[in-house]
Amino acid sequence: MPKYLLKASLSMLLFFCGYFASAQVTTATLNGLVQDKKGAALAAATVTIEFPDAGIKQTVTTKADGRFTVPNLRVGGPYKITINFVGYNTTIVNDIFLELGQNTPVEVTLEEKAGELKEVVIQGGNRIFDNKRTGASTTINNRLIRSLPTINRSADDYLRLTPSASSTYNGLSFAGRNGQYNNFSLDGAVFNNPFGLDAPTPGGQTNAQPVSLDAIDQIQVNIAPYDVTQAGFTGAGVNTVTKSGSNKTFGTAYVFYRDQTFTGKKVDGTKFEIPTLSQLQIGASLGGAIKKNKLFYFINFETEQRSDQPTSYVAQNAGNTGKSNTSRVLESDLISVSTILRNKFNYETGPYQGFTYDQTNYKWLAKIDWNINQVHKLALTYNGLNASKGKPAHPSAIGRRGPDFTTLQFRNSGYEIVNNLHSFSGELKSNFNSKYANKLRAVYTSFRDKRNPFSDPFPVVNLTKNGVRYIIAGHEPFSIHNRLNQDALQITNNFNVFLKNHTLTAGASYEQFKFGNSFNLTGYGPTLFSEADIQTFKDSVPGSRPFVFGAYPLDVDVNYARNRAAAGLWSWYYLTVSQLSFYFQDEINVSKNLTLTLGLRADKPNYFNMSFVSPDFNGAGNFTGTYTQGSPTFQNNDNLTLFDASGRRITNGAGKDLDNNRLPTKKFLFSPRLGFNWDANGDKSLQIRGGSGLFTGRFPFVWIGNHIGNPFSFFYNATDRDFQWPQVWRTNVGTDYKIQNGTIFSLDVAYTKDVNAMMVRNYNLGTPTGTLVSGTGDRRKIYTNTDKGAANAYVFTNTNVGYQLNISFQAQRTFKNGLYAMFGYNYLVAKDASSISAEISSDAFDRNPILNNANEARLTPSLYGLTHRFIAALSRKFEYSGKWATTISIFGSWNTGDRFAYVYGGDINNDGTSSNDLLYIPTDAEIGSMNFQPFVDINGNIQSPSAQRTAF
Repeated sequence: MPKYLLKASLSMLLFFCGYFASAQVTTATLNGLVQDKKGAALAAATVTIEFPDAGIKQTVTTKADGRFTVPNLRVGGPYKITINFVGYNTTIVNDIFLELGQNTPVEVTLEEKAGELKEVVIQGGNRIFDNKRTGASTTINNRLIRSLPTINRSADDYLRLTPSASSTYNGLSFAGRNGQYNNFSLDGAVFNNPFGLDAPTPGGQTNAQPVSLDAIDQIQVNIAPYDVTQAGFTGAGVNTVTKSGSNKTFGTAYVFYRDQTFTGKKVDGTKFEIPTLSQLQIGASLGGAIKKNKLFYFINFETEQRSDQPTSYVAQNAGNTGKSNTSRVLESDLISVSTILRNKFNYETGPYQGFTYDQTNYKWLAKIDWNINQVHKLALTYNGLNASKGKPAHPSAIGRRGPDFTTLQFRNSGYEIVNNLHSFSGELKSNFNSKYANKLRAVYTSFRDKRNPFSDPFPVVNLTKNGVRYIIAGHEPFSIHNRLNQDALQITNNFNVFLKNHTLTAGASYEQFKFGNSFNLTGYGPTLFSEADIQTFKDSVPGSRPFVFGAYPLDVDVNYARNRAAAGLWSWYYLTVSQLSFYFQDEINVSKNLTLTLGLRADKPNYFNMSFVSPDFNGAGNFTGTYTQGSPTFQNNDNLTLFDASGRRITNGAGKDLDNNRLPTKKFLFSPRLGFNWDANGDKSLQIRGGSGLFTGRFPFVWIGNHIGNPFSFFYNATDRDFQWPQVWRTNVGTDYKIQNGTIFSLDVAYTKDVNAMMVRNYNLGTPTGTLVSGTGDRRKIYTNTDKGAANAYVFTNTNVGYQLNISFQAQRTFKNGLYAMFGYNYLVAKDASSISAEISSDAFDRNPILNNANEARLTPSLYGLTHRFIAALSRKFEYSGKWATTISIFGSWNTGDRFAYVYGGDINNDGTSSNDLLYIPTDAEIGSMNFQPFVDINGNIQSPSAQRTAF
């Protein structure tokens, strides 16, 4: 009895201790059917699965319907399956290769015993036909990773094999969704950048790959998996597994080099100057057995050294005027600014051209696989990254900053960004017998990111020419003691029960992210010479009052910056976010050829351990009228008037809902899903599949961090009390058809509807009551001074406005001579109310093109995705001399439909934003009646009314 209780207690522990929000894919599954020549199921047949190189051997028996399922198997192969049944010949199935996330079917017909052994050989290439496959997905196996070309030696180069993929400013977009809404996993561990600064994956800020391509075994991209164990995304789930050791010792060593001579110099016949570049990548891997069939190891180390120029543009002088890479910025002006700052304030700007920024990263991975026994398999992985990269000052935040044709900056206005990562994961896979299986995973990841400015403590210097930013000097404004510490803890557990016609899955899961952020924008005081003209700067005595923001003497601000740095009193804020999840699923074998999957997932977000300053509220819950913003040397007290989403003034205590001491409500978000797979002909030649259901995903937590760490930085930040995490309803119908020569055609149609999309609204704005012009023409609504308050209040909210329609087609074939060919196409319609292409709430609002009411959720084209995308790949392996081989591969893509919007360079509608007003395109008749006025462009040329009319 005690022994029985111990086993029961352990089983309950494995089931209930799960804690982390999504069980991502790390293994493969074998399922099969054993029958006689008449099609009758053979129950209790013995099935032995072996992977000799990995020391794997497992025996199960078939159920009453002749079926067997073996989950949690290591990917790769070759696997060997031996089937025995009393009175029948022993049958062997060889050369089975398992792919990540796939449920590989094996159907065997046993013959009555005649004294001989029957051997069956199954060749690869049938991975598409998987009775668990429901929605659109792409699997990139190790053969494709080794054979297809890559320029950046990045996993992203292989994710492009997904037809709906497209590159965006913040990573890859899938199916027209924001790249920040994807979920990346490495050996089952969530491998996103949780805070979401600059890039969705770790190391993205330093342009470093968090794990070497040489360490990756397989990759799977899921757009619409109706398996409730897969979650954490409303874009795509990208699952990656690393290599493991085997009984055979193997290793690789490699060197890659690239410089500017590998880059083309012409675009449409126009020659461009190419910046200096030097890139060297060196790495090695080794794998093998510590103890044969029992304990295996795999290690990888890689380093990359890169040096390149921040821009190809050079300062203008008498010898280079008119060249393609010559900036409008005069070399003499740059020298003057540098000299004045050195002589008057003992500040060194550094060079203005001819310098390079360095990029360095070191990455390593160590993995142990332990076959404890036939029941339990344990995998332990340690992954590390140490990366740094020099960068110029941000090109567009707080106005244009270059470096480009219009604006140049000095080297010391840049900074070095550092990304450090340490990740530890453990996964215990257990197949107890033919009826039960369990997978338990625990992960801890530490992220430590910081910026090292090249500048000494000094305010920002912005100088203009002809009203446009011209020269940037001084300290990078976002790099003043900029630190980010992230700690992620993840644990998950899945428990499977295999019944006659049902596979039951249950899990409980949890993930937790702790953030500590030090962000000290304006920490060195206000901007000096704020937008002062270059000539005025040179002609005047530096330090006089007219050129200093807030009319403070220049030396006061310079001393403040230096004293602040010496004191080291920097602001920090802290936040912990977690998600608790429960899920249950039933996979039903309705018949031999039809499988249904029904599941329900419940995810509950939580927020705690917050530290920040609260605004002042009176007893009625309304703001007391003022709050403080700006730097210690210049404070700006503004009245904060609030309106709700419908434009009504907030009164009677409703302001409490925008108190940034209160984070959103905590409630469960439910995700029901239904999927199906039908083998229409019963011979794996025609497969019809699909499903429908809700998907709940994460988002960059910097969006909530805004209102905690910087509630009063130039504006008020908050999150709506009823804000919910992103949710979409996604429906997918697809089919796969294999013709006689082995070519497989796949077609998927997916429709995604936003349920909880994210949108930033400015609750300082009411309903616009003015009109831009009377009569005909641009009669858009504009804000009068009574329609808004004096300050901005940016609030993260939800909307259900938005949808994406994807139609994907793919054809692929592996020929007997080793040639692999693939062709794909994707058509996309993607619309939303706000694409949110920024990390700061004000930028998210400012960059969302609007018409009329800025807070109205209007359906507009999304920034993400491509309308038409074509891809093709060819790869052929040539073997010779018995042990040598050469692979030649080519990949190509062609696309149209990049997303952008034309907006005015000014505040047309008086909403306080100068970059979100859509451009009005007049008719020919309206152009003829326009009253154009001459103006001076950024090059100093006068544009006449007739030239403007002709240009229109």
